[in-house]
Amino acid sequence: MTTQTATAADTPITPAAPARTAFVNIPTGVARATATGGGVLTVVSAFLAWTWTSAFPGDLTVYGYPGGLQWLVLVGGALTTLFGLASYGVKGLNWLAPAGADAAIKLSAIAAFATAWYTALAISAQLGGLVNLEPGGFVAMAVTLVALIGALALPFERPATQPADPEDGAWDDLKRELSNFWTLFKGGFAAQRTPAPARRLPGYAEILIIAAVLALGLLVFTYGITTEYDELFLGFLVTAGLGAAALGKAGLVGRVAALTARHRNVTMVGAFVAAAAFPFTQSDDQYATIGVNILIFATVALGLNIVVGLAGLLDLGYVAFLGVGAYAAAMVSGSPSSPFGVHLPFWAAMLIGAATSMVFGVLIGAPTLRLRGDYLAIVTLGFGEIFRIAVLNLDGTSGPDITNGSNGISSIPNLNIFGFDFGAEHSIAGFTLGRFANYLFLMLLVTLIVVVVFRRSAESRIGRAWVAIREDETAALAMGINGFRVKLIAFALGATLAGLAGAVQAHVTYTVTPEQYQFAHAVPPNSAFLLAAVVLGGMGTISGPLIGGALLFLIPAKLQFLADYQLFAFGLALILLMRFRPEGIVANRRNQLEFHEKDEAPATLTKAGA
Repeated sequence: MTTQTATAADTPITPAAPARTAFVNIPTGVARATATGGGVLTVVSAFLAWTWTSAFPGDLTVYGYPGGLQWLVLVGGALTTLFGLASYGVKGLNWLAPAGADAAIKLSAIAAFATAWYTALAISAQLGGLVNLEPGGFVAMAVTLVALIGALALPFERPATQPADPEDGAWDDLKRELSNFWTLFKGGFAAQRTPAPARRLPGYAEILIIAAVLALGLLVFTYGITTEYDELFLGFLVTAGLGAAALGKAGLVGRVAALTARHRNVTMVGAFVAAAAFPFTQSDDQYATIGVNILIFATVALGLNIVVGLAGLLDLGYVAFLGVGAYAAAMVSGSPSSPFGVHLPFWAAMLIGAATSMVFGVLIGAPTLRLRGDYLAIVTLGFGEIFRIAVLNLDGTSGPDITNGSNGISSIPNLNIFGFDFGAEHSIAGFTLGRFANYLFLMLLVTLIVVVVFRRSAESRIGRAWVAIREDETAALAMGINGFRVKLIAFALGATLAGLAGAVQAHVTYTVTPEQYQFAHAVPPNSAFLLAAVVLGGMGTISGPLIGGALLFLIPAKLQFLADYQLFAFGLALILLMRFRPEGIVANRRNQLEFHEKDEAPATLTKAGA
């Protein structure tokens, strides 16, 4: 009998768990107390005067009442405090962070710090130095810094970094150090556990929670759209973005998403009721103008999402279908510039616009959809330019007089449906609704139609065929799916939905001209921004393109200094998003798993091994 002696080489090596570390070396208990206390003091600092003069917008000179950017710092401090208390397991607050509070505390503290210091720097730049700050301004800077230090001292799972290579040059060393810094920085927000299963609430309680979330969304949107100056809107973007990320890291967004998934019809109706309530929060028609244009842009982006997000067809000339619908509806709506001299009811004009766009979708798609990838993108881009040049030449000189050339179809009359004049002011329950508020309600109805069509299509047999074509066309064809027919249906349906929105746009803007439908135009919608809205918002989702379209229209409308640099800014935003969140703002679960396959693999293997 032979006895075998175990050696070191025979001993299995268990990989070491990643170290629990932090950016600042402070005991965890002290760090948590520092972050929470800093959050409380941040809330208090918002009630102090930050500057001595009201020359800075927002009037930050009042003690005891926040104004302007102070409200945003207060929100950041309140979130830091709430998540800090939730991390202690305070009864009634622990449900705020089902996935852990540490990452949420970090993001909330960064939001308060960034907004407070940005405000102080803006005051100094605009008024001429830090001497224009009152003691309250310095207090806000100090306490937000304290909260940030405490938050960054909270532990996280330290990820593996790239080791140094002696053969690397200076440029390689710089790239490695930047990569390691981002890995560590991202790891600081990744201390997130699996959300604890929530106790199932009664149905009415879940619906009440959904209603509260929708009301909060209406409040946030109304505040953002009604900001009166650039500094406040920039602070709003910082606070809203980091605040939403904090809620997501805490697991609260996932918990609400689970509720909305169980009550999808209630959520959809509630969302449209909340959107319809927006005009009643305004005293005039100023911001309803932005609201109706956001709906037009976002609705067309949702139609493009069928083509790009579901079927995986890269369409760079989609805005042309919006133009086809707008021109077709304008020509039969009684405009004196129309060569036909026809004045049909709106429902007929809308159907004509949608049907004309569908016909053009079939005519363009039939000979081109056998192409794939970049070739299809080039053809659709060419179609967009052909449409614009064609309507320019149909002016009675270069071609037949149909579109009135560069002058377009102008003086499109306001709608009058069942005696309701959309161009006149109306009083409802003591609220005065102007022209754009009336069209906002009409556009909401169109948006509802598009959402229902998208949802029903995505869940149908044809929707599953679109997804199969998008994922692997060769495999889908091998399984018996008629790829050409399926893609043509997607192309035609997307064009039809764009034509519906175009019919409303023609009446909202009074005039349709060729310059409105270029690939890249100073004012959206255009093909470049529509595609960016789908990608930024989240391909294959309903709310993603709506949110992406709202952001891409609202940001240039509120930040006028971006007028000459918006393409550069959105290109940079796309690069950053593709690097750090390729699935978009609202993630489709399938895309999220694909883009983060490496992150999901270890957990999956561990679970399988267990």
